[in-house]
Order: sequence, then structure tokens, then C-alpha cells
Amino acid sequence: QVQLVESGGGLVQAGGSLRLSCSASGRTFSSYSMGWFRQATGKEREFVAAISWSGGRTAYADSVKGRFTISRDNAKNTLYLQMNGLKPEDTAVYYCTARIGAPAQDSDRYDYWGQGTQVTVSS
Repeated sequence: QVQLVESGGGLVQAGGSLRLSCSASGRTFSSYSMGWFRQATGKEREFVAAISWSGGRTAYADSVKGRFTISRDNAKNTLYLQMNGLKPEDTAVYYCTARIGAPAQDSDRYDYWGQGTQVTVSS
């Protein structure tokens, strides 16, 4: 069992940067692959990025590749999402998620979810 709490969201101008954090409870954080998803108003939840338990494997949605970086610090039980070059279309609630097994891009394959943090990018 793991509990996830996101932070770091906010309002930023287009072209700006934000760093999201996800703090995980429990002693087995390093056993989980982690992911970030987002959901804009009126749209379905979509994959953003994922990372393996060791951090050795990462995956990104094409829409964020080259602008966003996912990372983790297992000693601190924390997942990060560095977002640079933000665009208005990045506006959404961002969710941290965890699963046992390989990183995945399908939200149905994740077992644990945070409550989300709002990111708003103004033009």
C-alpha cells in the first residue's frame, strides 16, 4: 500500500517552468514504477510520463517530450516532474500514480493515485 500526495502546481505564464513533486508514504516506494497523468477540463485523463523503480527507464507522451523530465529520489520517497517551456495546452490537473511492475502508459494499469495538483498556464 502506498499513499501519494502531489504538490508544486500553480499559475505560470506560457514559456515558464514548474516542478511538481509527489511524496509517497510507505517503505516500499522503490518497488513501484511511477507515473504522471493529467486531465484537462472536459477531457479524458492522459499519460504524461512514467519511470521505472530504479529510474533507469523513462517514457514520455509525444506532447511533452523534450520539455518535461520525470525523475525520482527513492531515498526521499519522492517523484518529480520538471516542466519547462509550458504551453496553455498543458493546463490540467496533474496526478501522480504508482504500480508494481514495469512503467505503463495505460492509466488502468496503475493501482494508486494522488489527489492531483492544478497547473494553469496563461497565454
